Amino acid sequence: MSGVGKKVVDVAFKASKSIDWDGMAKMIVTDEARKEFSSLRRAFEEVNSTLQTKFSQEPEPIDWEYYRKGLGSRIVDSYKEYYESVEIPKFVDKTTPEYKPKFDALLVELKEAEQKSLKESERLEKEIAEVQELKKKLSTMTADEYFEKHPELKQKFDDEIRNDYWGY
Repeated sequence: MSGVGKKVVDVAFKASKSIDWDGMAKMIVTDEARKEFSSLRRAFEEVNSTLQTKFSQEPEPIDWEYYRKGLGSRIVDSYKEYYESVEIPKFVDKTTPEYKPKFDALLVELKEAEQKSLKESERLEKEIAEVQELKKKLSTMTADEYFEKHPELKQKFDDEIRNDYWGY
């Protein structure tokens, strides 16, 4: 296998091992997103499989003698000479070093956004629990019990009464 082909296969193999497909699948909430995610995973696995099979094998050597019998020695020798003179240049990756710092910065930003999102999610879950509790108790709750939980509203109403503002 050529150096470039082997490198591509190695990178694809490492990438497939580092992807947490199950973890990502747990985060998906809509059916449409699940369908898209499974399409993405299937496409990734197909490409990875193709890379593993096509590029992991050495090409079969050319049977020059077979062609000499059918075409003649002179033309086959000419093709063989040209074939062997072809040099495939080595791949030099100039793009990765350029974009790696940007990618790393985005990863840091992603982690910060994830932490912020988790905190906000926690806050919203607490708020939802409070609202559900309030919803259950609302029919039997007295004004005093409500104002215990929301002293700022009690203060607002007291100020309005004190200032003779009755809402009209």
